[in-house]
Amino acid sequence: MTPFRSLAPGPRFGAIAFTLSSFFATAPLVGAATNPSAEIRAVMSAQVAAWNRGDIDDFMAGYWRSDRTEFVSGEKVTRGWQTVCDRYRRKYDSRAKMGRLTFSDMDITMLGNDAALVVGKWSLLREKDRPHGVFTLLFRRTAEGWRIVHDHTS
Repeated sequence: MTPFRSLAPGPRFGAIAFTLSSFFATAPLVGAATNPSAEIRAVMSAQVAAWNRGDIDDFMAGYWRSDRTEFVSGEKVTRGWQTVCDRYRRKYDSRAKMGRLTFSDMDITMLGNDAALVVGKWSLLREKDRPHGVFTLLFRRTAEGWRIVHDHTS
């Protein structure tokens, strides 16, 4: 005959119950209210706002701060967050050159839980011209949130 084991709360049961309740209280909920597309759009909106107030440092906050970040434009590939930042500072060294930025026609395709492809259009409204083009961005979810890891702009 097998001895009967009580399931009544005791020291061991209390420790297990406490451990499980602590885990579930701090674990993210499955299907929690996260919307990667909305988060990516928020990063890009913050970039537009930073650009339009002339703040390249805040604009660059949308990029992954890594030596592996890439920016491709024309025939040039620029690698590294700092190098990309320096490129922006050289090319847009005045408010007149920066103009007013807009993004449009953005299409976000999720490539998994931690990666997304964004295709869209950009335009600058400046006093003397209106440059515009298209972009393809690869976003990754990082510890800091969604960031651009690869930018191909034409």
